[in-house]
Amino acid sequence: MSEPASILLSERRGHILILTINRPDRMNSISPDLSEALVQAFVEASADPDVRCVILTAVGDRAFCAGADLKARAAEDKAGKPFQPLLSRAERYVFEVVYETIKPTIAALNGPAVAGGFELALACDLRIAAEHVTLGLPEAKRGKGAHFANVMLPRVIPSAIAYEMLYLGEYISAEDGRRWGLVNRVVPKGQALEEALKMAEAICDNAPVSLRRMKETAIRSNGLPVPAALRLNEGISPYSSDDRVEGVAAFVEKRKPVWRGR
Repeated sequence: MSEPASILLSERRGHILILTINRPDRMNSISPDLSEALVQAFVEASADPDVRCVILTAVGDRAFCAGADLKARAAEDKAGKPFQPLLSRAERYVFEVVYETIKPTIAALNGPAVAGGFELALACDLRIAAEHVTLGLPEAKRGKGAHFANVMLPRVIPSAIAYEMLYLGEYISAEDGRRWGLVNRVVPKGQALEEALKMAEAICDNAPVSLRRMKETAIRSNGLPVPAALRLNEGISPYSSDDRVEGVAAFVEKRKPVWRGR
């Protein structure tokens, strides 16, 4: 049976889209329906010109996301239902969709982010963590794979630290995450979303054309040789945009720019 639409809450505050995972009874774990809802929401956010930044958070402070719903998976295993690898399914890979969203994304970690929940946070551009948050990948202890983290984590933090997290399956604190560059800011319990909103508002003060160009170029150039990366021409060019003309004029006239996103 499908879960209710309320498993993923959506709220707009100006140009900021707040997506809130709402499965607190299951530690905000990822069910097939939640995965589908996340994919749909992030795809729509990319296409919506009025959205300039996306915040992903969750209900409560017990967990941001505990990863895949293992109780549901255990029931499927018992029933003999074969496991479908994420990249072999008909629907898009949720972590890939979040990662490739062309708007800036912030994970507001209200509670622990582990396993697939950690990967969901890792797929976002920025991470704000409450001080009680723990982060980790216990997949090696569960016989699972952590495929997205295998690829992305060594690109985000020092490889030796990434391998330690992957191989040992042990959790780290929010402060250790900040020290290693995995977490941008650590805040008191209950303030992750508030801090993420402050950051999102500051992001939205900047030119949307420039933000989109920065995000798309950073994503598409990842892993490319420098000469090839420098020749990418992703999305709308800020150099020939109305936003560039407005930004220069506003600076000269000492006023706040009025962005058009084109």
